[in-house]
Amino acid sequence: MRRTNIIFANQWCSTSIAHRSPNEWRVAPTWPTQTKVAFDKITTPDAARRVNQAQGGLNSAQLGLMVRLMQNAPLLTDRKTLLSNRKRADRTKGLFLQDAAADDIQDRLSIVNREFTKPAIVTAFPEVWKDRIPNATIVSDDDVLNLTPGAHDLVIHALSLHWANDPVGQLIQCRHALQNDGLLITASFGGQTLHELRASLAQAESELTGGLSPRILPMAEIRDLGALLQRAGFALPVADSVPLNVTYKSALHLMRDLRIMGEGNALHARQRKFMNRSVLMKACEIYAETFAQEDRIGATFEMIFMTGWAPDESQPKPLRPGSAAHRLADVLGTDETKLKP
Repeated sequence: MRRTNIIFANQWCSTSIAHRSPNEWRVAPTWPTQTKVAFDKITTPDAARRVNQAQGGLNSAQLGLMVRLMQNAPLLTDRKTLLSNRKRADRTKGLFLQDAAADDIQDRLSIVNREFTKPAIVTAFPEVWKDRIPNATIVSDDDVLNLTPGAHDLVIHALSLHWANDPVGQLIQCRHALQNDGLLITASFGGQTLHELRASLAQAESELTGGLSPRILPMAEIRDLGALLQRAGFALPVADSVPLNVTYKSALHLMRDLRIMGEGNALHARQRKFMNRSVLMKACEIYAETFAQEDRIGATFEMIFMTGWAPDESQPKPLRPGSAAHRLADVLGTDETKLKP
């Protein structure tokens, strides 16, 4: 049995994402940060070959990120396993979250007062997008994106950023693929995603084995993701969260759905053997007791959407502090009351 309904923003929806006004979005504060990228010595022929192939389309920062990713940085995702999981995904029944994210992104684009003529989409499931934006360049979410620098006025990173070994590197590559004043929209799973399953598995495994295994992908919180946009060089960054609650007959049905979504465990540090049956049954029991919704269980999928613009001189800029020419009290038509010392 697959899910039967989706709860979105406390309203029931069946086929599409409900419209929201901007003041209903949860906006994450962002702050300026600096990031330093250092080149690492290339020590393997494969690494050198991949860098040579990429030099025509990447700048020095992107090349440094790619080399560091290949050589020194700890890997989060096992790409071979991830691609295998995606290959086995059910294209007819398993992509309802991909469709929901695509619907939401299209809603957001509809309120942007601008026509985009050179879009690009980074996605693991191109069939979701082929009829939505027919003229778009569609590329896979590889570590090195096959995007031409400065060739696009819109880049959509569609629900795959959470699997990136280097999410900042992915955003930097999207930034360099954009023309000045080009728009980036990303959708990814946030930190509240599958928190019920994560807690149930952790409790069951710790009780029965005395330890924990990496079973669910660690996902970033909205505040952290919002800060990544500024680190990647985007202007006017905004991040907001859309919680989706899906109900299932049991935790086993949820796990089955994750497999047909192509979202099975592809962590590089995962155990390479099947989960102990006693741990699995204990986790299902804990899940049913703790997160029951009548005769079913609930599962949370938090989608975090981010928007940012490639910097341009035409964009609004903050005024210098103290440069205001009018008093706020005059604008509001009220009297100014001085504070007592």
